[in-house]
Amino acid sequence: MPAAPHGATQHCCSATLTPRHERHLWGWPGRRLVSSWVGLLSAAILLLGLSPHSQATEQGSLQPQVETYLAQLAGRGFSPAAQGVWLQMEDPSPQRDRILVLGQHQGSTPLPAASLTKVATTLAALQHFGPQHRFVTTWLATGPLTAEGVLQGDLWVLGGEDPLFVWEEAFSVGNLLNAYGIRQVRGDLVVVGRFYMNFSRDVAQSGSLLRQGLDARRWPPEAEAQFQTLPPGTPRPQVEILGSVRVAQQIPPGAQVLLRHESPPLIHLVKLMNLYSNNSMAEMLADAVGGADQVAQIARAITGIPPEELQLINGSGLGVENRISPRANVALLRAIQSLLEEQGLSLADAFAVVGQDVGVLERRLLPGILIAKSGTLRSVSTLAGVLPTEQGDIWFALMNGGSDLVGFRTQQGQFLSRLQSQWGSPTTLPERWIPRSGDTGSRTELNPRL
Repeated sequence: MPAAPHGATQHCCSATLTPRHERHLWGWPGRRLVSSWVGLLSAAILLLGLSPHSQATEQGSLQPQVETYLAQLAGRGFSPAAQGVWLQMEDPSPQRDRILVLGQHQGSTPLPAASLTKVATTLAALQHFGPQHRFVTTWLATGPLTAEGVLQGDLWVLGGEDPLFVWEEAFSVGNLLNAYGIRQVRGDLVVVGRFYMNFSRDVAQSGSLLRQGLDARRWPPEAEAQFQTLPPGTPRPQVEILGSVRVAQQIPPGAQVLLRHESPPLIHLVKLMNLYSNNSMAEMLADAVGGADQVAQIARAITGIPPEELQLINGSGLGVENRISPRANVALLRAIQSLLEEQGLSLADAFAVVGQDVGVLERRLLPGILIAKSGTLRSVSTLAGVLPTEQGDIWFALMNGGSDLVGFRTQQGQFLSRLQSQWGSPTTLPERWIPRSGDTGSRTELNPRL
């Protein structure tokens, strides 16, 4: 894959994001959060496992394995009060009216979630916008364009909260502006709305980066390096901005639309966010939904999670104040799977398939057939997902608190590998978990009709 775009922020629970840029021209309209709450609360009881029929299975219960896992942690000096485990599967009976809890420890206790917070952000964004939603950025102009390619006015950018507008996108827009005939802008580059570039949430800084990206003569080394990853023959844009970069509150009347840029579909954005646990993307998506409080509200409404079991201060997981119970983590993942199934997709379209996908999990010693999301803070290691086996899918959440992050990760992998071995490990990823999303590219329309 190409080198990471400039500005790909890295924290203790994130890694560099490396988007692919393909261009396809199809997509489904996104759906908004309107009357879709109808029926969610009744389904929420099943998702969370609060049904009075929920119970541990008498045959094949995994509670002894959970106790062994906890004893190993205690033997290394880690308090059971800082650990959480939840294992469940769906009732295989025709009624499918209950969840079978296979084993648990502090299942309803909210614990530091680290980047498992991004699971809640994923659910809220998918519910609010729909998997095929694209974030739109619009370019406009004020003033006439001369025959020599000089725009006698300002170039305006109306941001649309695109979390994946990076150097490559700026190159593409610059080339299209050149195709429109614009070589020079006598006025300013003016940014309106939430325009992000290279994962910066600072609108003014993003505008300055865009000014550089539009003109190859101003590229910093990282932009040049990113350009080298593009197909041979890709033109170098030359849109010179003679004025300054400034931020405004609204587009002036009479501004002419030049082009419209659409992000990749949301399902691809959340997949990349989760693969690399990118904190900036998570915060941008949470803001687009309405902030951390709204993310939590949507997630609770869909799953039935009690307020005390889902406490968020942001959308990324940075900070131990983001606390989610083990069973709530599983409920969030199952709700995402349910939502995606309605669109012909699966959980693997939004999270890492171990052994197939790149990202933060690719070097972890984990079972070969697994879909998961991890989280890491200075003294927190979490992992949640679904473990396919020959006897059924085991939904799990492992939440560890303590100072030995490497040791936690090792034991998480060993614990899940033993479970999969005991229940039978599939030789390949089962059909129900194969990723199905197709279009992963952004797209730009020159001089669109709005």
